[in-house]
Formats: sequence, structure tokens, C-alpha cells
Amino acid sequence: MSILEIKSTTTNLAEPRRVEGFSDAAFSIIITLLALEIHRPSAIPGKLAEELLLEWPSYVAYVVAFVYVGIIWLNHHYLFERICKIDLTLNWINLGIVGTASLIPFPTSVLVSAFRDGNLMDQKAAVILYAMIVCFMSAAWIPVFYHLRRHPELIKSHLLNTEFSNQILRPIVGIVLCLIAAVVGWFISPVAAIVILVLVIGYYAWTSQGFRTPR
Repeated sequence: MSILEIKSTTTNLAEPRRVEGFSDAAFSIIITLLALEIHRPSAIPGKLAEELLLEWPSYVAYVVAFVYVGIIWLNHHYLFERICKIDLTLNWINLGIVGTASLIPFPTSVLVSAFRDGNLMDQKAAVILYAMIVCFMSAAWIPVFYHLRRHPELIKSHLLNTEFSNQILRPIVGIVLCLIAAVVGWFISPVAAIVILVLVIGYYAWTSQGFRTPR
């Protein structure tokens, strides 16, 4: 595509401000919903402290899920810092990213309930559900890197056209790790699977600014 064609195309494209604002609001709502999932104990008089301590899985799950949503937001912020225009396809892709991220309160609640009840089979099912949701969340990022690689006119002019060329590997690695967590959770230990899922969160935090692109 020539420079003149790129300039003609970009004049018909929208600014990303509204999409970024919508996404930020959605992430804020997701975090609020996570807080609502913390179980409120109905303790008899004199037993409140004991009941609060028994709810430790809710607190741990909230912290982990909060950090995860925050990391998704950091990745999203990194992405939109490098975008100057947005087209209809990118709009739909962004809806997929936000839509899958909004699912996280559901598996978090299921996971907490399973570990609170102590049933091993329920814990295995809950871990697999969580891993599959994280897989979907990771897969939602694959189209955005592919689309931006094919449409450099959407990227800020001072960046290289190869800015997103190798970023597609990031969600693929995340998906593989989540599938490993699901297998480990079912056949070995749900706790071990949770450790792997926490490592996935750490991986996305570590790569929140993307892989280094050769210049």
C-alpha cells in the first residue's frame, strides 16, 4: 500500500478514544463485580472473626483475579498507546477482548465455592473451567495482533510496521500454559494447576509491554 493510499484510508477511520474509554469503564465494572463475589459470612454472635478467617479462599481469589484484570488492562493500555486509528474490524476484536475479560468473575466464584466445600472432583472441574476461560481470554488477543500486522495504517507513524509482528506468540504461549494447567488439575492436583495459572498471570505481567521487536 502506497503512502497516498494509507493517508486516504486513515482519513475515513475513527479515533480510538471512545473505544479506549469504553474498555476502561468495562474493566472497572469487572473489578467491582469481583469485589461483590467475596462471600459475606452469616455468623452467629461471637463467631464473626472465626467465620471471616474461614473465608480466606475468597480473599485470595479476589486478589489474584484483581491483579489479573489489572494486567489485562495494562496489556490493553500498551496496545492502544500504539494505535492512532481504529476500524470496524478492530472494534469487534476489542469487544471480544473486553467480553472474554468480563467472564472472569464467574470462574473465580466457582473456584472459591469448590475449595470452600472441599470436594476434590468439584475442585478439578472448577480449575478446568478457570483454565478454559483464561484460554478464551488469551485467544481473544490473537486476532488483534494479526489485524494490526496487516494494517499498519492503524499504528502510529513513528512505530515500525513490524511492531506487532511477533506479539501473536504471547497469547499462544498463554493458551498452551492454560491447557497444561487443565491437564495437571484433572490428573495430578488442582492446587498445582492453580500455581500454573498464577504463573500465567505473571507471564502476562512480564510481557505487558510486548516482546522486543528487532529494529
